[in-house]
Amino acid sequence: MKAISLLAAAAAVFVFSIPASAAVDADAANKLIKDNGCTKCHSVDKDKKGPSFKKTAAQFKGKADGEAKLVTFLTTGPKVKMGDAQEEHKIVKGDAAQVKNLVQWILAQ
Repeated sequence: MKAISLLAAAAAVFVFSIPASAAVDADAANKLIKDNGCTKCHSVDKDKKGPSFKKTAAQFKGKADGEAKLVTFLTTGPKVKMGDAQEEHKIVKGDAAQVKNLVQWILAQ
């Protein structure tokens, strides 16, 4: 009886975790990346002028405010260090839902 309850609880956790991970629209995130020219400085797994999306994900993943901080970063254009100089980070143009999807996609890398 205990095993059945444990199995049912594990199944419920699995079922409720699927929509959260399935909610990320990778195609829409990649379109937003392309439309905003993000790949000029970033790639999924290799550093370019800016860090890879995997490195960015590692920096923010698991932090309670990680998603919010990344959304703010992408929508405010703060100055970032690039080599010996500082440049303004390009603001990602898109609505709030598109930016949130992009951030969730980056964090999934």
